[in-house]
Amino acid sequence: MPAVKTVKKAAAQSGGAYLFQGNYLVVPSSMKDEEAVYGVGRERLRNVFGDLNFYDTPAIAPPGEPPEAVPGALLPPDAELPPGWRTFSVRQAVVLAGTTGAAPGSSGIAGRFLRAYHVLQWRKDSLCCGSCGERNGDLPGELARLCPRCGRIEYPRISPAVITLVVRDDGRALLAHNVKFSGGVYSLIAGFTEAGENLESTVLREIKEEVGIEADTVRYVTSQSWPFPNSLMVGFSARYAGGELKPDGREISDARWFSREQVAGG
Repeated sequence: MPAVKTVKKAAAQSGGAYLFQGNYLVVPSSMKDEEAVYGVGRERLRNVFGDLNFYDTPAIAPPGEPPEAVPGALLPPDAELPPGWRTFSVRQAVVLAGTTGAAPGSSGIAGRFLRAYHVLQWRKDSLCCGSCGERNGDLPGELARLCPRCGRIEYPRISPAVITLVVRDDGRALLAHNVKFSGGVYSLIAGFTEAGENLESTVLREIKEEVGIEADTVRYVTSQSWPFPNSLMVGFSARYAGGELKPDGREISDARWFSREQVAGG
């Protein structure tokens, strides 16, 4: 993909920094979405938005390659954007990075800006020590916060969550409508792991709690960073083992079995 490689090279030469406002990237209005995922020049951002508090997140480098620092900054949620600038959803950016052939893993372009986004949010939320209240500093040589008073060390918080494709023996798959979704939108069963659980137990509990059925044959599929605000999304598949669909009415308002043709046809 020559065009994507050219954009990536240009972004690297110009600084490749990310400016976030809430769950959005801030980019020039003239910049195409597929260019935005590679960042904007640091100096260009400073020239427009002033003395931004950039932090260079150490990236996870592919084997054999030197690590790079990914510069990023946060814009206050209520800050008005100047003319010629717009926001671009980080969630949309993740999807777009995947369609350009840039893998969503730790060393792909999606992993690059998701890691920067996650770390910036964590640094904002860990300004002070959770034990004594002193203002935190940074632990030299590590991605960690260090309290200068009591010595407490804090690492970026990662909250594991599961998302599961439940399939019947006839090939139909379970999709559910969350009360927070827009009308007509259905997705897989998902939820956070609780203290004392393993991931497989979370899968079975969430399925039972949200739609009332039993499942078995839980198998790991893949995982992806999902920092909204600080998750690691772990994907599984499971087999329907019995029971009737009964949405809980709190999180899930409807749940149905869909054939492959129904899903493909929208």
